[in-house]
Amino acid sequence: MVSSSHEAMHGIFTHNAAAVGHAFRVLDLPFPDPVAVEQISVDLTETAPVERWADTILRVTTAVDEFLLVVEAQSSSDNSRVAAWSYYVTFLHNKYRLPVVLVVVCHDKETATWAGKPLTLTYRGWTCFSLLPIVLGPHNVPAIIDPADVLADLPLAALSAITHAREPEIGAILESIIIAFRRHGLDDETAFYAELIEQGISHTDAAQLWRDKMATDLSFFRSESAQRLRAQGREEGREEGREEGREEGVGVGVAGSVLTVLTGRGIELSAAQRELVAGTTDLDQLNTWLLQAVTATRASELFD
Repeated sequence: MVSSSHEAMHGIFTHNAAAVGHAFRVLDLPFPDPVAVEQISVDLTETAPVERWADTILRVTTAVDEFLLVVEAQSSSDNSRVAAWSYYVTFLHNKYRLPVVLVVVCHDKETATWAGKPLTLTYRGWTCFSLLPIVLGPHNVPAIIDPADVLADLPLAALSAITHAREPEIGAILESIIIAFRRHGLDDETAFYAELIEQGISHTDAAQLWRDKMATDLSFFRSESAQRLRAQGREEGREEGREEGREEGVGVGVAGSVLTVLTGRGIELSAAQRELVAGTTDLDQLNTWLLQAVTATRASELFD
């Protein structure tokens, strides 16, 4: 699965429009409750050959007005995002002539603190542009530790798990979600959120705790919603790759070629060797292996 943790951090808003209203209430924002939420294209490319893709963009309609909500997932501080997010906001405002609000979903307090400061573009002390995102993180998303609260608000429970993934209370949060799912049963909706949580915390220590707790019931992996989420994650991962460059995608293709050539020539690899090839992103190394795979008579010629 490509960039699963990243996609899950903003995927809550894509799947359930009510999550937008939940976010407003959690942060006590003076925004009206949405009456309609429409996902619009995340392609922010202009006629010039430069592609830019946001994570999630929603057109939110309330009883009194409309605005655009840009939801970005952020796992660490990265000052290069200031220019990208500034572009998203100004481009969308010019294109749709609507107010634009940026929401940043963070895994930890350090990243949330960084994202919560005014993000500025300056020249010699002069502020040319200032952007203030709405930040969702462990500092303002409640820790949901009551199974009844989980079933009452699945989007908020998933967001709680994702934003507290590196916090001490993550164990209690995951335990409450597991209890709630076992009481309710894993239908298509709860299965979707089980998969979303699995993805959202996949790059943290809490991931193994979640897998251990879910080991007794893996039926959610077969749900239609879970399959759609995986497909969406793969597609959005490809879109993210367009912005960040093609190198990773090329690496995946070369790695696959290495494995295909070795398999076709009857050279058996251990599970560890296959994992090493599949996980390598160094193109020089992959190309070296590919050339060696054409003439090698045993796996040790590549890896020893």
